[in-house]
Amino acid sequence: MSDPVLRLTDVKKSYNKGLENEVNVLGGVDLSLEAGEIVALVAPSGAGKSTLLHIAGLLDVPDTGEVAIGGVTMTGQSDRKRTAARRRDIGFIYQFHHLLPEFNALENITLPQLSNGASRRDAEARARDLLTRVGVAERADHRPAALSGGEQQRVAFCRALANQPRLLLADEPTGNLDPATSDQVFDALLGLVRDTGLSALIATHNLDLAARMDRVLRLEGGRLTPA
Repeated sequence: MSDPVLRLTDVKKSYNKGLENEVNVLGGVDLSLEAGEIVALVAPSGAGKSTLLHIAGLLDVPDTGEVAIGGVTMTGQSDRKRTAARRRDIGFIYQFHHLLPEFNALENITLPQLSNGASRRDAEARARDLLTRVGVAERADHRPAALSGGEQQRVAFCRALANQPRLLLADEPTGNLDPATSDQVFDALLGLVRDTGLSALIATHNLDLAARMDRVLRLEGGRLTPA
């Protein structure tokens, strides 16, 4: 049996350690995410879901506990090795698209691939394929300012998957959109994830969207429980 794509073991994280106002955000989180699995993460505001996603994505380190990607323990690894693993294995999507405004949609998806050593020809071909999959191929030469909110987020999805990661982490990926657009954009995201077969941990306040995923986990009081 293959190793989980993501495994968190007894992950703890607090802030202002040793002070009177110390906040224990994560109090011993255990999580295993299998290949091809899409898991929803729901939590009240301030419960620590962004902290959890940052630790899972190797952007932050836990106080104690272990983070493993594909069976490889990342706890205690050098910044260089963590950065290499993050670039190779993990894609990120945020509530706001964070596209580079001076580049068009195609270029925003091509650039991460060029930085990762792909040829321009291959990078542009993959970018066009991803844009086609999410239904915005005809907007490839438009800059972000000329795209609607839903189109911008679809391009951000494509950029997150440009380097073919094995794990996708998304923090309220449709939270900045109106309900109708949110449903359409989430359909595009779900289809893209299913088609590419990667694993995804998606934080959302939308319980209807969460119910369409394989599992729903709730983070509250520093712990994860099935919702």
